[in-house]
Amino acid sequence: MGEIGVVQRLLKRTDLSRLVVQPEQPLQRPALANITPHLRLKSASQTADVGELTDSFHLNLTAFGLLSFAVGIFIVYSTIGLAFEQRRGMVRTLRALGVSLPRLIALMVIEVLLLALVGAVIGIFLGYIVAGMLLPDVAVTLRGLYGADVAGTLQFRASWLGSGLAVALLGSLAAAVAKIWQIASMPILASAQSRAWSMRSGRARGVQTVLAATSLLSAVGLAWFGTGLTAGFALLGCFLIGAALTAPLLIHPVLAFAVSAARTPVARWFWADTRQQLPGLSLALMALMLAISANVGVATMVSSFRLTFVAFLDQRLAPELYVEAANAAQANAIETRLPDSGVTVLPLLAIDTQIAKQPTRLFGVRVGPTYRENWVFLDAQPDAWERVSAGSGAVANEQLARRAGLWVGDSVALGEDQTVTLAAIVADYGNPRGQLVIGEASFRKLHPEIEPRQFGLRTDGPELTRRILISDLGLAESAITDQSALKATSLQVFDRTFTVTAALNVLTLVVAGFAMLMSLLTLADLRVPQLAPVWALGITRRRIGQLELLRTLVFAVMVCIIALPVGLVLAWVLLAIINVEAFGWRLPMFLFPGDYFRLFLLSVLAAIAAASWPSVRLMRLPPARLLKVFANER
Repeated sequence: MGEIGVVQRLLKRTDLSRLVVQPEQPLQRPALANITPHLRLKSASQTADVGELTDSFHLNLTAFGLLSFAVGIFIVYSTIGLAFEQRRGMVRTLRALGVSLPRLIALMVIEVLLLALVGAVIGIFLGYIVAGMLLPDVAVTLRGLYGADVAGTLQFRASWLGSGLAVALLGSLAAAVAKIWQIASMPILASAQSRAWSMRSGRARGVQTVLAATSLLSAVGLAWFGTGLTAGFALLGCFLIGAALTAPLLIHPVLAFAVSAARTPVARWFWADTRQQLPGLSLALMALMLAISANVGVATMVSSFRLTFVAFLDQRLAPELYVEAANAAQANAIETRLPDSGVTVLPLLAIDTQIAKQPTRLFGVRVGPTYRENWVFLDAQPDAWERVSAGSGAVANEQLARRAGLWVGDSVALGEDQTVTLAAIVADYGNPRGQLVIGEASFRKLHPEIEPRQFGLRTDGPELTRRILISDLGLAESAITDQSALKATSLQVFDRTFTVTAALNVLTLVVAGFAMLMSLLTLADLRVPQLAPVWALGITRRRIGQLELLRTLVFAVMVCIIALPVGLVLAWVLLAIINVEAFGWRLPMFLFPGDYFRLFLLSVLAAIAAASWPSVRLMRLPPARLLKVFANER
């Protein structure tokens, strides 16, 4: 943003895109038509609906903010669990030396809160930086697509600090409660024994199964019986929690089968050891699964939306040119003179009214090949356009049909003495308002005072028609809109709309990979006593490191296989339930196998990269440290 003269010199332009007219003007102000006859005064009709329109953008951010939060909770829980696992010997020693259990728990809680506080401050700072980087695209999106005025600078709010600290502290406490309770309920000396922890993990698997089944059944119930946006988000949360809890339960029997199917001692040890590592890595795998699922869901939703949006633009922007007449004389000239030049004129009459007790934009159209060949209906009678042309039928957009509880074949009252039948339902993506389309003759009969000012022009020579409109009919350049330019601008704004969600998904995947790295590093230190006997039996350290890398690859592939259906269901919930509840229109869902394959390949590579460091550390582990395991064997 800059001073207008400077910007004009930088862009090498002398014109202005638009002028904003203040609502309050001096009493002696001359008429604008006398000062600037070549400009058109157009009311900002979008401003009244800015709040409703931008709800779609906020909903988009809220949904994927929820996904990021879910991934973060699992990562924090995994980290705290591994930290307690790493300190089980210290817990036994402190309790044996006389430190009381309440005091030990209090110290652990204080430690968790301090670390959470530091992490929250760093996270808020980094989040502010990311928000500042994404704000320009967000501002352009909201200003261009929704007509909302958004400041180009980011202002820090105390509420952000408070909510960020609250989420971090409460989430960390919730993640630590289970492990603290696990320590408190164990005998003093048992807390350092691997068998005691594994038995606890076995019992926890039963609890996990019950929780997963409960969450998934709740999600099914909400999908079947729930109504409203709150129920939609509750469904999303229950499904994500249930799917995350189910992932380790699905992996465990596969590993058990691999153990029984193994033929060589090394292979049998590898699969048995992989199964033994599942409890320690389960939460990191859950976070990775949620991150991959979120990426699958976002890719499906955005790509489906884009395909639908392109088809929608092709349908609605069929005429090569759109013009808006400044007065009745220009409108009459367009209708009478352009057909002599081989141009098909499609007038558009419109008025705001009430249809079926819903605020509706009523349109009158001249039915012809343009509408018959380009409009695609969600549902329709076989002779829909013939009914509209004859005055007995109408076409409603999906928003009006769902809000009014109407569908094809239902009767709609247009006035006191005129009723039509809904002949078709058409999708109207991105529009929060209800719309009803009737024939031109029916509209003129209802509202004879309305004259058309907007026209679609079908022509084989758009440039020639543009010159006729400007030179012969006196239309301003700004009154003519080229279809291809409008479509390109719409797609550009559309692509910017999902910049934030794409950034969230990449960030979520990176954080999940980092969590796996930290889990593997921690487990690598804890597993030295388990690997020492294998090394002593003749398997080299290099081979052990390679098997560790292979183990991570196995986990990553299994997680990707589970994440695909979870991501597809996630996309379906967003498109078919939450979007419908929020805005009254439903997007079709398409599948993109090529995108999924690239995403899975990237996820597997990220998992291998996360496992490389721990594997290299195992390969370089000094033999003396492995021998100490036998000297210090408990």
